[in-house]
Amino acid sequence: MKRHNFSAGPCILPQDVLKKASEAVIDFDNGLSLLEISHRSKPFVDVMENARALALELLGLEGKGYKALFLQGGASTQFLMVALNMLEKRAGYLNTGTWSDKAIKEARIYDDIYEVASSKDANFNYIPKGYDIPTDYDYFHCTSNNTIFGTQMKEFPNSPIPMVCDMSSDIFSRQLDFSKFDLIYAGAQKNMGPAGATLVVVKEDILGKVSRKIPSMMDYKVHISKSSMFNTPPVFSVYVSMLTLQWLKDLGGIPAIEKENEKKAQLIYSEIDLNPLFKGFSTKSDRSTMNATFTLANEDLKETFETMVKEAGINGLNGHRSVGGYRASMYNALSLESVGVLVDVMSELERKA
Repeated sequence: MKRHNFSAGPCILPQDVLKKASEAVIDFDNGLSLLEISHRSKPFVDVMENARALALELLGLEGKGYKALFLQGGASTQFLMVALNMLEKRAGYLNTGTWSDKAIKEARIYDDIYEVASSKDANFNYIPKGYDIPTDYDYFHCTSNNTIFGTQMKEFPNSPIPMVCDMSSDIFSRQLDFSKFDLIYAGAQKNMGPAGATLVVVKEDILGKVSRKIPSMMDYKVHISKSSMFNTPPVFSVYVSMLTLQWLKDLGGIPAIEKENEKKAQLIYSEIDLNPLFKGFSTKSDRSTMNATFTLANEDLKETFETMVKEAGINGLNGHRSVGGYRASMYNALSLESVGVLVDVMSELERKA
């Protein structure tokens, strides 16, 4: 039976990427496994350079003063690293969910943080709008997509100060003017590859402006100077990320995948809105293309629905404990067919009820 993987992360990857990665684990370089080669060897240095170049190319940031880095520690380490490298006096944060909440907590270790707006009052089921960004702050931080709550920023402010964005769960999924952002970071395990690597894309001229001493491992300038090779990189995760980025480029890049993602989102949200047995969690105008969150209107149907989901080969549909219910994560590699299978199950439940 084909499995339909709606897991929020680590998430589904393209089958072609999985095949090539599995082959490289056995033999990547003349009888040497990808898992045992030196990260200083030319074959892997080429992988790292290609991965970094592909990231900038797909985002349309080549030749615009940006550097791409593949680092360790996940997006959670970036909560700290951003503050260390950019926070001198005060910064503004938009609080739209669990991850921005955690980013605020880490940044407050170093200096004063101001929440420009928050949707905590409604359990983060919407994106705040109409807020002001102070012009005298060091930077403005936002989270583009909220995996847990199923909300997504559809528009971004024209920030008068450097703008930092956590794009962990929707990077490479839709077209944006990425040059509006001075720093973007994203864990690999949503739209790029397996857990272990974190992509950071940073405009080089915003760095070196804080007075504190930054530990070498936490200094973006150090990692830039060493081309993401300051320490042993997560070789496997970087390699699979490179394969996934090449897969995306071959499909036609972000414009092509955005069309597919919109079809998937329209299909699932149409069913949620038309089927009286389900209720969407997030405000309609702020619904995420990547993560559709919903609950059953009648919890008595829970066992029946989950049995049907299992029998259909659907995996990873349970919602986060903060929201409950269900979460269909529809990252780039998930097919429209898989979304159709889920929608068919939801429709069948209505017929049975």
